[in-house]
Amino acid sequence: MSWFVLNNIIHIFRLNAKLVTRMAGKSAMERVKANAEVAKRTIDELKNELSFIHKEYNNMLAQQLREENARLSAAVQEAMKTLVELEERNGIQQIPIPNQVISCASVKEQDTMPDPIPSTEIKDSKPKKEKKEKKPKEQKEPAVELPVDIGRLDLRIGKVEDVQRHPDADSLYVLKINCGEDKPRTVCSGLVKHIPIDQLKDIHVVLLCNLKPVKMRGITSEAMVMCASSEAGVEVLSPPKGSKPGDLVQCEGYTRQPDAVMNPKKKIFETVAPDLHTNDDLQACYKNTPFQVEGKGLCLAKTLKNVPVK
Repeated sequence: MSWFVLNNIIHIFRLNAKLVTRMAGKSAMERVKANAEVAKRTIDELKNELSFIHKEYNNMLAQQLREENARLSAAVQEAMKTLVELEERNGIQQIPIPNQVISCASVKEQDTMPDPIPSTEIKDSKPKKEKKEKKPKEQKEPAVELPVDIGRLDLRIGKVEDVQRHPDADSLYVLKINCGEDKPRTVCSGLVKHIPIDQLKDIHVVLLCNLKPVKMRGITSEAMVMCASSEAGVEVLSPPKGSKPGDLVQCEGYTRQPDAVMNPKKKIFETVAPDLHTNDDLQACYKNTPFQVEGKGLCLAKTLKNVPVK
């Protein structure tokens, strides 16, 4: 075989190889296009199927809502019927109301999603109670404020029936004093350093009875023994002869109208106290007006002149 022929054969093989390669490439492209067409058709079919399923689901949901709405309407009607029966059984008269409606709107079907269920309206079947006319409030007269003077203090004569040392306070006596009431009052008094215990038993004293009770080291004190007091000493005021437990002490010119219990916030005693003193004649006074027990005499200190009374 000549070299020329051999070259021609080789050239022909090469041409055939190129042709086969071109034909193979064309065949693969056609297969890709064919697969793309199949995929597109499949996607379209899936879309149609999904649309159909979505529509069927909406229809089913709408049907369920309509059925639930009907059940609710029936339950409301039954509850109304039961309520009316109970009211009639208890003697409550039923007054018919025109156009009384219990409405349950139907659910409208749409192509996409169903409308929400509207709220159920129930009109009250009970008659409204008539409003009672309010009576005008009676205007209270303003409380009359009493003058702050000796008349606001409940001063009485008391008799000391028992004296003991305070168990928890060395400077205090615990006195039982009869001031004309059902039982004696307990009084804690700081007289230990001024008056021996034996000089207090069975004596008569002037007692302030409308202070607010206060605990003194665990014992409630219900009154205060009135004394003349100075740096020189302390003396218990002596009532006039013939005084009895419960006798009232007052000052001429001042109306005796004591508070049941003086309000500590109003500081009545603190306002009156600076004007309580003894005079040159040993008389216990309020603004130079002596303490007196009507028909029996004046209250005196033993020796202390012109000193505070407290």
